[in-house]
Amino acid sequence: MSQLLTIAAEAEMENPLVPPVPELVIGLIAFLIVFGFLAKKLLPNINKVLEERREAIEGGIEKADAAQTEAQSVLEQYKAQLAEARHEAARLRQEAQEQGAVILQEMRAEGQRQREEIIAAGHAQIEADRKTAASALRQDVGKLATDLAGKLVGESLEDYARQSGTVDRFLDELEAKAEAVR
Repeated sequence: MSQLLTIAAEAEMENPLVPPVPELVIGLIAFLIVFGFLAKKLLPNINKVLEERREAIEGGIEKADAAQTEAQSVLEQYKAQLAEARHEAARLRQEAQEQGAVILQEMRAEGQRQREEIIAAGHAQIEADRKTAASALRQDVGKLATDLAGKLVGESLEDYARQSGTVDRFLDELEAKAEAVR
């Protein structure tokens, strides 16, 4: 068995994967020194950079949240203003329709009034023209009648007063007959 132990001990020494103990201790001490140096000098700088990045990210998120909140409030204000503008436009449209209806009614009333005035003026003009025509017709008929009567009688009936009375009586009788027929 001792022979086996010596072979195992020799085999351990010859194993290239397992370093000798003094090298292992020196390597461990060197590693601890480098690790301590890195922990003292490099790790605070790394932590500082990471902290700054975290703060920048959190600040960016806070700014984004604030911007989103502000955008939301602006959107709500815009929607409220838009609703108010629509309401105002509807109110103005309603007022315009009401005013248009009133103006249209006034124009119709004015048109009706003017129509009535024109019709009344037309009737008055027709009546005046009728009277003028009747008067002219009376004179013409009277003159023709006196001329005819004068030719029949054989003497001149030129006396205006007599002529006018005779003609007026004759025409009044004709008008009375015409109204009786109606």
